[in-house]
Amino acid sequence: MGEGVRLARGVVVGRLLAVAGVSGSVSALHVRVAAEAAGVSPRTVWNWLAAARAGRLERLSKPSFSLPDVWWAVLAEEGGNVSAVYRRMTEGEEEADFPVPSLETIQRSVKRDVWEGRVLEVASVGRGRVEAGRYDQVLAELKLERPGEGLAVVDADPGEPGAAVSAADDVAPSRAGVRLFVPGARLVSTGPVAAVVEVVGHTVAARGIGCVFGDAGLGKTVAVQQALHLLPSRVPVWRAVIGVKPGLPQIRASLLESCGLPAGSLAHRAGAAEAALAEVFRKPGVLFLDDAQRLSPPLLDYLRLLWDEPGTAAALVLCGAGAERVIAGAPALRSRVLTWHQMAGLEPDRLAETLRLFHEVWEGADPADVVWADSTVARGNFRTWAKITSHVYGLSKRRNNPAVDRSLVEQACARLGPYP
Repeated sequence: MGEGVRLARGVVVGRLLAVAGVSGSVSALHVRVAAEAAGVSPRTVWNWLAAARAGRLERLSKPSFSLPDVWWAVLAEEGGNVSAVYRRMTEGEEEADFPVPSLETIQRSVKRDVWEGRVLEVASVGRGRVEAGRYDQVLAELKLERPGEGLAVVDADPGEPGAAVSAADDVAPSRAGVRLFVPGARLVSTGPVAAVVEVVGHTVAARGIGCVFGDAGLGKTVAVQQALHLLPSRVPVWRAVIGVKPGLPQIRASLLESCGLPAGSLAHRAGAAEAALAEVFRKPGVLFLDDAQRLSPPLLDYLRLLWDEPGTAAALVLCGAGAERVIAGAPALRSRVLTWHQMAGLEPDRLAETLRLFHEVWEGADPADVVWADSTVARGNFRTWAKITSHVYGLSKRRNNPAVDRSLVEQACARLGPYP
C-alpha cells in the first residue's frame, strides 16, 4: 500500500470515527463522501472502518516537522507560496522561534498536511449561498469543504484525489474534456468557478432551466462539470453531446443516448422517443448540453416542449460561448430560463496565487511578470493561461536555471502567436 493511500486511510477513518463518537453511528452517505475524498470505493471504506473498530488500524509514522498554525496563516497571506514563507522565516522581521528546516522539508510538510485534509484558505469564498442541505451537512461533519469554500485545488482527475499526472502519460492532463496542456497541472477553485457551482446547484434544486455563457476559454465547461460532480450521487446527470449543425433526429438521438435509452430504435420514431424521454425527465435530475450555441431556434423550442411536459422534474443546464444569443432567438424558451450566468475571467488580484496552485512551475515567479502577461496576452482567459504554463514548463526544463523570469514569460507568450 502506497504512502498516500495510508495517509488517506488514516485521515478518513479518523474522521468517520469522530462522527460516530458524536452521533453514535455513520450513515452510508458519510461513507460515500469519505470514499470520494479518498479515491476508493465505499466498500473499501466500510472495510477500513471494520478493521479500525477491531483494533487493526495501521499506525502511521509521525513526521518530524509540521508547519505551526501561526505560519499556516502566513502561508495563506502569501497565497500558498512556500518560498515566500521560508524567506520570512529566515530573513524577515518575524523570524521563526524554532530551528527552521530546509525549504524542501517545509514544502513536503505542507503538501502532506493538505493531503491529510488541512485547508489552505486562499481561494475566494462563495457568497450568498442557499441554506445547506443534508449533503452539505455531511461534508461539514467530515471536514471536507466544497471548492470555492476553502479547498483551493481541484485535482485534474476527479477519480483519484491527489493524483498527479506524470510526464510519461500518453494522454495530456485534462478535466471535463478540456486539455490542461502540461503534466502536473491542477484546476483551481476560483471565485468564478464557485459562482457557477452555486448557480447550477440552485437551478438543479429548483428544477429549472439555466444558461451559463461567456467568452471562449474562460472555463465554463470545467466549472459546470465541477458543479455537477459535486451533486449527490442520487441525482442523475445526463450529458448530451451536440454535433455541428445538428438536425432534430441527431438531437433526439443524443438525448436518448445520454439517458441510456435505445437511440437506434427510437431516434426516428418521434412519438415513442418523446414519451420515453418524458418518462426519464419525470424524476429529479439534470440534463447538461454544452455548446448550446450550435442549436437552432426550432431545436431550442423542441427542448422547451420536452420541459413543458406535465410532471417534468428534471433541470436543464445550457452552456456555451454565445448560448445566450441563440436562446434570445427562441422567445418561448428564453422566457422559461430561471438563471442566467455570465462566466467571468480569472480574478486579477488573485491571479499569481491561482497560478501557483495551478502548477508548481509558477512557484517563486514575480507577480509583476504575471500581471504583465495577463494584461498583454491572456486577459484573464483560463485556456490561454494553460497554454502559457505549458510553454513556461517546457522552456524551464531546458534551462540550467529553472527559475521563471520576465524573459522566459515573454518567450512563452510569443509562442502563442497573434491569436492566443
